[in-house]
Amino acid sequence: MIKNVFSWLNDQLLRMTWLENIVNWFFKDVIGIDVDSLLYKGITFFFYDVVKIFILLSVLIFLASYLQSFFTPEKTRKILSKFKGVWANIIGALLGTVTPFCSCSSIPIFIGFTKAGLPIGVTFSFLISSPLVDLASVILLASIFNWQIALAYVVVGLLIAVIGGTTISVFKMERFVEEFVTRKAEGENIDFDAIEDYQMTKKERVKYSIDQVKEIINKVWLYILIGVGIGAIIHGFIPQSFIEAVLGSNNPFSVILATLVGIPMYADIFGTLPIAEALVLKGVGNGTVLAFMMAVTALSLPSIIMLKKVVKTKLLLMFVGIVTTGIIIMGYLFNAFAYLLI
Repeated sequence: MIKNVFSWLNDQLLRMTWLENIVNWFFKDVIGIDVDSLLYKGITFFFYDVVKIFILLSVLIFLASYLQSFFTPEKTRKILSKFKGVWANIIGALLGTVTPFCSCSSIPIFIGFTKAGLPIGVTFSFLISSPLVDLASVILLASIFNWQIALAYVVVGLLIAVIGGTTISVFKMERFVEEFVTRKAEGENIDFDAIEDYQMTKKERVKYSIDQVKEIINKVWLYILIGVGIGAIIHGFIPQSFIEAVLGSNNPFSVILATLVGIPMYADIFGTLPIAEALVLKGVGNGTVLAFMMAVTALSLPSIIMLKKVVKTKLLLMFVGIVTTGIIIMGYLFNAFAYLLI
């Protein structure tokens, strides 16, 4: 009974099957589009996903921002400064999940952490996990896949962040950070113990969360529409046989191809979700789809270009190599053991 109740809540609140039924009814009975036509499949996918994603996104951004208000960059930096070694990388990766910055906006935070004297490996663990894994993404992933896959995605994302940061620490890559990042301003001496965090009131946290909803929606709405549009085309107009030939299980290079295709793109996880959903509906393996999503969010070309401004080529190549390798391994493991996540 508990399982049935949970399943019903998941379908109604996350998958929003009620919304799907309304959209299908409108275009079938009111507009009169043939349900077997490609137009019907594409247009119902588009309107259902647009409305669903904006509803979920608004609610989740509000909740995530309310939580994030307890973890300002100063407080995050202060917490990280208290840990050493692998534990510092783990804490850095975990804090990245509750400070959901996109890959580009994470880089100024990375610069601030490095200037403050935090180990380079810890800052990279944060830099990897922050755009890759956040609380909102877990719930949105569950709305498309299931809770097992969503939680497995988080665990793998954190592992990539911890391993990446630890490897960079082991090889002592600090020397490959540009001097202007590591050089402190004259007279600058940050004392973490002396930092007093301003405690926001409940009213201020609510206002901050509402402002974040407006700001983030304003930034991502176009990417969401583009993503849903691409997803609608994949779902309604591209033959399943073609998708399976390129990204299906019969192609041993499907995960590598999905990763390489994702890297040049620029979007956050919200823009990639509708594309991922369309690929899943076309029968593409979960590991291949998740590899594509991770590549887009963690290794987007604009973020790599920005990172090149603050680190030297050897460190940049190590970062890209570690994350790319981790994503590809994850993709093949997800595909191989998909039966465990059903």
